[in-house]
Amino acid sequence: MNRDVAQVSLADALEGWRPAPVEMARRADPWFAEAFADLLDAPRPALLPPLWHWFVLLDHFAGSNTGADGHPADAPFLPPIPGRRRMFAGGRLRQDAPIPLGAELSSRATVSDVTVKTGRSGEMAFVTVRTELFADGAPVGVEEQDIVYRSEPAGTPPRALPPPETDRPEPEGAWRLELTTDPVLLFRFSALTYNGHRIHYDEPYATGAEGYPGLVVHGPLLALLALELPRRHAPERAVRSVEYRLVRPAFAPARIVGAGSVQGSEAEVVVAAQGAAPSLTARVGLA
Repeated sequence: MNRDVAQVSLADALEGWRPAPVEMARRADPWFAEAFADLLDAPRPALLPPLWHWFVLLDHFAGSNTGADGHPADAPFLPPIPGRRRMFAGGRLRQDAPIPLGAELSSRATVSDVTVKTGRSGEMAFVTVRTELFADGAPVGVEEQDIVYRSEPAGTPPRALPPPETDRPEPEGAWRLELTTDPVLLFRFSALTYNGHRIHYDEPYATGAEGYPGLVVHGPLLALLALELPRRHAPERAVRSVEYRLVRPAFAPARIVGAGSVQGSEAEVVVAAQGAAPSLTARVGLA
């Protein structure tokens, strides 16, 4: 018996969904690292910093496979959820060895966990993608990303979010950095990561279709800014691991502030828009 898509539970929609592993390989061309470093007005790295493989291991889908939100309509790890809405919730990385620029960087990715939870906003599917990383055939690390999906069938009105706070104190810590975000910076970061999601560059779509108060700063950009703190303030100490949570979105234009404090082999990092509550919290393991 056919049921209206709005009545299909996420557990039913995901029953039996077991996507096959995806493998990819590409040379870690220094251009990618130099382009992102220059975008931040930051020092260019001698090795590929942790999580910067995001600029290298990119898939490219056909233009005809573009969904209404700018993401691909179909891809190996996109779950079969009607009216799919995607949010980046956080992740983890264990870095076992450095990645030389120019190395052949390869990966093997799998969906390692799928969990459906019910909260105040309804059902949400949490999908964890686990990626093994190799440089010139040798293992160099393991990354996990947690992605949250909601179902919003056509005709569902957007859930308007309140405007961001403006009176919160800035994050504090011995380590500190600032980044002024605007539509041009978000567009350039979208281009570097081949991210077509319209919430980052199409303000009428972001506000009208998805209910945000403005353009959304990329979650991956916030995570990379968190790791810029040890890269700039403790360059002699290699990052061995990072675990981060994206707590709430940040909206451009805004001045993003990152701060961190280190105790022994761990650093606690917070990233927030000026005057707003933290958008990202992270724990970084150092050599």
